[in-house]
Amino acid sequence: MTLSILIPTFNYDARALVSSMLYLLSAEGIEGEVVVGDDASTADMVWLDDIAVSPRVRVLRSSYNLGRARNRNRLAEAAHGEWLLIVDCDACVEDDFSLRAYLEAGQQAPVVCGGLRHPEENPTPEATLRYRYEREADKRRKAAIRQLHPYAHLSTFNLLIRREVFLSIRLDESCIEYGYEDTLFGADLERRGIAIRHIDNPLVHEGLEPNDVYLSKTETALRTLHRLGARIEGHSNILATAQFLKRWHVSGVVIVFYRLLRESLRRNLLGNRPNLMFFKFYKLGYFLSIKD
Repeated sequence: MTLSILIPTFNYDARALVSSMLYLLSAEGIEGEVVVGDDASTADMVWLDDIAVSPRVRVLRSSYNLGRARNRNRLAEAAHGEWLLIVDCDACVEDDFSLRAYLEAGQQAPVVCGGLRHPEENPTPEATLRYRYEREADKRRKAAIRQLHPYAHLSTFNLLIRREVFLSIRLDESCIEYGYEDTLFGADLERRGIAIRHIDNPLVHEGLEPNDVYLSKTETALRTLHRLGARIEGHSNILATAQFLKRWHVSGVVIVFYRLLRESLRRNLLGNRPNLMFFKFYKLGYFLSIKD
């Protein structure tokens, strides 16, 4: 049983993650490799040369930006392993993470989602919005909760999947902008009846963006959601809420209040104490305001 650990990167130093994965491959006696795919980073990525000296590491570089979906697809195509472990570059390995636990769970399902969590203390003071949002979401990320709606909780932040299964579906490369390629992949798995097993084998997410960057990425994701529409129906709470409001002809009221309050909401969300209820309303109002 062979494992390819796929780490897509863009302007991020992931050498600690690579080192941790190499250590686990050796310590747990697993035949495998680490494949890092740099997506035309503009920052100094000299660390890629440092890790490339390892016989168990391969580095793929792109001369132009492929985007999140294409970069991950490229890594899967290049992988040699029977199993793929897709891991975001800003993940951190802690003591409760195990490659062996993943492969054992893979005997029961061709797709296994290990989950994620966030540090108990905010590692990035200017990232209060993302940190508060994610810490609240962490409360619902136990495997038993995720397994209740397995396809809706799929995330390629930390995902084990048989290579042949991944390549039979692939991430949708029309998702060029940020957001919802994972959701679309989960919906495709459900349509094909491919089983997912959720386990508690989390990686820690460390790469939190400043408030302004995260709010901008959220808006980009909502535009992606609007474009995808019916393709992920049943897999998005915002989409379901928007459809409910439109069906009862009250979406216009929400849009009016959103436009009146937009600047006040933004000031709160970009500040030191962002309110998550304000964030929820901001996302709904922004989504409803997108023109068809």
